[in-house]
Amino acid sequence: MASPSRRLQTKPVITCFKSVLLIYTFIFWITGVILLAVGIWGKVSLENYFSLLNEKATNVPFVLIGTGTVIILLGTFGCFATCRASAWMLKLYAMFLTLIFLVELVAAIVGFVFRHEIKNSFKNNYEKILKQYNSTGDYRSDAVDKIQNKLHCCGVTDYRDWKDTNYYSEKGFPKSCCKLENCSPQRDADKVNSEGCFIKVMTIIESEMGVVAGISFGVACFQLIGIFLAYCLSRAITNNQYEIV
Repeated sequence: MASPSRRLQTKPVITCFKSVLLIYTFIFWITGVILLAVGIWGKVSLENYFSLLNEKATNVPFVLIGTGTVIILLGTFGCFATCRASAWMLKLYAMFLTLIFLVELVAAIVGFVFRHEIKNSFKNNYEKILKQYNSTGDYRSDAVDKIQNKLHCCGVTDYRDWKDTNYYSEKGFPKSCCKLENCSPQRDADKVNSEGCFIKVMTIIESEMGVVAGISFGVACFQLIGIFLAYCLSRAITNNQYEIV
């Protein structure tokens, strides 16, 4: 058992650890809010693009939303554990932080390894949807129209992709291919955008997903600090039999 003088000397150290860990936990809680906001933003702004990938890709925003929610709850628990100066709660907090870090690390590696499959999946699905396109539309046909209107593009590689579709043989180009609003292009190639959508969509996805990846990576690295602080405080409390008066 530590002597009273040693316990007295270690109290300022533990108090310092507690203060730093509380500041960290608050910032960690804020990062959870940011991840939650990024997930919601991704769901709203990238929904049209995700809908043209496979069904698993549409879950990416929900993963971010779920991760952000877990971090908010965990940050609240960490704040409580730090204020109570409970060694076992701090160890549990460090364990949860480690678990989340490992999950994020594995997700990042998988995303990096299979990043080229995203491009191939999008291109193949876009070509498939063009052939199944109909003006009364399902949600994927509606997504094609929204992308073509927003990016001022037509087809996958260029406007000629539409000529191989049933819709073109019956009605010509869809209105979403128009250079001007509310035109009736039918089969007049001069009235439609000549550029394809694939390159434009990939540019947007890569840039916006880069933002998501950067924020996620920053949050993951930031957790290492929390693991270290929680472990050090827990160890100091245990070794010195520190108790809150």
